[in-house]
Amino acid sequence: MIPRTLRIPTDGGAALTGDLTVPDGARGVVAFAHGSGSSRHSPRNRAVAGVLQDAGLGTLLFDLLTEDEERTDTVTAEYRFDIPLLARRLVAAVDWLGGRPDTARLPIGLFGASTGAAAALVAAAEQPDRVRAVVSRGGRPDLAGGALDRVTAPVLLIVGGEDHEVLRLNEQAASRLSAPCTVHVVPGATHLFEEPGTLDQAAAAARDWFVRMAGQTVPR
Repeated sequence: MIPRTLRIPTDGGAALTGDLTVPDGARGVVAFAHGSGSSRHSPRNRAVAGVLQDAGLGTLLFDLLTEDEERTDTVTAEYRFDIPLLARRLVAAVDWLGGRPDTARLPIGLFGASTGAAAALVAAAEQPDRVRAVVSRGGRPDLAGGALDRVTAPVLLIVGGEDHEVLRLNEQAASRLSAPCTVHVVPGATHLFEEPGTLDQAAAAARDWFVRMAGQTVPR
């Protein structure tokens, strides 16, 4: 499956670059919110996206910042922790998916890594009628703040068993969520899931969560 590189408009006038892949007969579509200092080229997110595509899910990997913002952020890091900005950009992507003929009828899921997980949760709280599921990998859901109380979509928090501080923060965030929530611990994994097989486990857990979003069983 070859992705299409497209431009995503935002309310603030910025146009974001995204890679959209929609398999034939797609059962849903997942928008990715990458972590701080990363982009749509994140090899870990692309690996997860491939697993989702093989399960019949569309994927949107897109840059949350413009090229000028990325250059500034590389020096100052002023945007990567701006959760309200990142969440607004993700909401714009959800609206864009909802307006496209090839994705308008598909349930939408959000996948966030690191700070992108907080943006995904805020966006889910803002778009309860459109966002059907949220997955965080090594994320910082605690940074979503008061939005945690307003999320209604089921949430899966995937954390490495050796990522002790982030695991603690995820457990705290899970206790605040009123939406259905599961904390999935990958044994032996550290923050970036670099250990052999750990990213595969995280991707499989995300796939299963999003396939259930579409009300279907996981293909074997």
